[in-house]
Amino acid sequence: MTERKDELAGNLAKVEERVARACEAAGRPREEVTLIVVTKTYPASDVRILADLGVREVAENRDQDAAPKAAECADLSLTWHFVGQLQTNKVRSVVGYAGVVQSVDRGRLVTALSKEAERTGREVGCLLQVALDAGASGRGERGGVAPGGVEELAALVAESPGLRLDGLMTVAPLAGEYAGRERAAFDRLMDLSTDLRRAHPAANMVSAGMSADLEQAVAAGATHVRVGTAVLGVRPRLG
Repeated sequence: MTERKDELAGNLAKVEERVARACEAAGRPREEVTLIVVTKTYPASDVRILADLGVREVAENRDQDAAPKAAECADLSLTWHFVGQLQTNKVRSVVGYAGVVQSVDRGRLVTALSKEAERTGREVGCLLQVALDAGASGRGERGGVAPGGVEELAALVAESPGLRLDGLMTVAPLAGEYAGRERAAFDRLMDLSTDLRRAHPAANMVSAGMSADLEQAVAAGATHVRVGTAVLGVRPRLG
């Protein structure tokens, strides 16, 4: 365990240095950017080590992995973010542990989240996942709402009991006009955030950037970056 803690501490320090340098280059205070560590495929023991190293925000993208992990770490002072595509039949489980759902992308999901939040007396923070690669269907390859649908969906979240509209999230798209243009994608997300805050001033969270492109996200103005591999390493495939 000591060896793993040393490994994670070293990786975390390198990521923190990258974030600090990116903030300095952008003329931003370091405290403006929150690091969320994505712990998918890694055990609860790693989450405990990260918490011991000062990490307070962790994320998962699959409920079947997140729910038991969150339960095992319930004694820790952590905020769990759900960042994957969320089916309505998983909402009850996710609301049980997630403080923030970053992948809100359709009205039916908003309704389900609100109903469960009200039932349990919880408040759930919501980020609208924006699909910058949205095609004719209005949805992206990895979920998300098209930019043109943000205003309507934001209004629905804002008026739904038990939900708090926190802001926007995106994943740099692999196709479409922003493919390979991460900084342009994040700049577009910031423009959408500016528009959103005119109607919803408190919805100022912008979640963008991962291990490979966190610098571009910080330069664009992201308030939160989601980093997994750079902190936890590449987990060997089973079999």
